[in-house]
Amino acid sequence: MGIVLFDGVAYGMLLFLMAVGLSITMGLMNFVNLAHGSFAVVGGYTAAVLMNQMGLPYWGALAAAFVAAALLGAVLEFAFYRRLYRAHPLDQVLLSIGVVFVSIAALTYAFGPTMLPFHLPAALQGQFSVAGLELSRYRMFLIVCGVVVLALLLLAMGRTRYGAMVRAAVDNQRVAAGTGIHVQRLFFLTFSLGCGLAGLGGALSLGMLGLEPSFPLKYMVYFLIVVCVGGAGTITGPFIAALLVGIVDVAGKYYLPEAGAFLVYVFMIGMLLLRPNGIVPKKGIA
Repeated sequence: MGIVLFDGVAYGMLLFLMAVGLSITMGLMNFVNLAHGSFAVVGGYTAAVLMNQMGLPYWGALAAAFVAAALLGAVLEFAFYRRLYRAHPLDQVLLSIGVVFVSIAALTYAFGPTMLPFHLPAALQGQFSVAGLELSRYRMFLIVCGVVVLALLLLAMGRTRYGAMVRAAVDNQRVAAGTGIHVQRLFFLTFSLGCGLAGLGGALSLGMLGLEPSFPLKYMVYFLIVVCVGGAGTITGPFIAALLVGIVDVAGKYYLPEAGAFLVYVFMIGMLLLRPNGIVPKKGIA
């Protein structure tokens, strides 16, 4: 049971890292971005290619994954997304799902349909013992990364001028603009940050989930579940939801393998019935 719980928490941390950017952008921009997983896969492929072909250390590859996904997000936000902020949600869905299929086709053409080879650094390989349990060093690293990112986001949103502007825009964009906040620039920066976090999560997932071109489509539902159950526009909500989804998914596949991922959908329905506005309803970013 301890191992299952530990693996579920590690998996949940990955989901949080990849989904929290979607929560912020949906809460701030009210934009239905189904292509969020595409930024995660770009970050993962960037890290894998830099490590395999250029010999970049793992830690540098993680930073490069964040930067690559953030830059791609900045380009797409400037070229396409900002044109549809006030459009009908169906238009937003069509654009973002189009980005998903384009990314899948481009990555399949460039790298083929299979997973890229990837090797963890020696420091993250193997196991360590805690209370008689053999735990994975890599999964512990994922948990630490998730906690650190959560703490940094809460600090940035709660204690900085940028965070104050984001909270103001989440509450009321028109009033925020009236106080002198450049909402369009804020959208641009926040969207890029969310995409960068997705890219970081994609790179971190290489050793656990593996990456293939269809990754954005395969995990799209999981990201949406985390955001909907946790509460769009919040940070702590998706964090709690991601942990619960990770534990339910891993435990379900371990104890009831015949049910597959079905238990995750049962969990989602149950949580939305209990908390239709999310575990943490949107009251600014918190």
